[in-house]
Amino acid sequence: MKTTTCKLSVVLAIYNEAANLARCLEAVVNIADEIIIVDGNSTDDSVKIAQSFQAKVISTTNKANFHINKQKAIDAARGQLILQLDADEVVAEPLATFILKIKKQPDKYQNISAWWLIRQNYFLGKWLKKGGQYPDPVIRLFWRGKAELPQKDVHEQMTVRGMVGWADGYLEHYSNPTLTEYLRKMNTYTSFKAQQLYQDKINPTVVNTLLYFFYYPSRTFISLFLRHKGILDGWAGFLFSLLSSIHYPIQYVKLWELHEKSRLNNLR
Repeated sequence: MKTTTCKLSVVLAIYNEAANLARCLEAVVNIADEIIIVDGNSTDDSVKIAQSFQAKVISTTNKANFHINKQKAIDAARGQLILQLDADEVVAEPLATFILKIKKQPDKYQNISAWWLIRQNYFLGKWLKKGGQYPDPVIRLFWRGKAELPQKDVHEQMTVRGMVGWADGYLEHYSNPTLTEYLRKMNTYTSFKAQQLYQDKINPTVVNTLLYFFYYPSRTFISLFLRHKGILDGWAGFLFSLLSSIHYPIQYVKLWELHEKSRLNNLR
């Protein structure tokens, strides 16, 4: 017997997202059959906001690799169709309409396991159109059991069993509305990356110093600002390209700090 409709689970992992969460949930509350939120011990009003939308809140610790909590939310979903979001993302109306089409006629879409979603990225008051920031596709919509996060890196894509299609519409991604927010996230990402490099036994050497202070930053800036035409986004494109390139020396200095800490501990 064919299924006539299906249920949608919207899942998120959050930590201190009171500034973003209501905007995110307002866009999906009318299309979701359940909202699952894994909260990493938020200290702001995130949980209260989630509960005001009748979300099921699962409490846990805040992980350095927040994809662990994202997968926990995915695993808790009971709907046949799953939409995984970040709190700073908003489902635009054309995307909501596309998801409703799938819900109403799920059998028509069974040949596709997951969908790429286009994202528009908001950076310091401007929607970026170039610099590798548009269309910025991410896999976020999928049938339950057909996709999962490897949980190895904070920028990884979903692994999917089956065909991946393209969804109509887009996500609005308010990732870096202020410089303060960008720097906060950069601090988190570079610390996580430094820990990865340390675990991979990458040592501070003359060659690595040249790579992380000169080669990787230059390559990144040239790629984003010139090759991907970030220059067309004006000052915002320039600043995004520059800050992206700075990630490398920062994570390298943090790597050096980890090695120095280990060396001093061994001397005690």
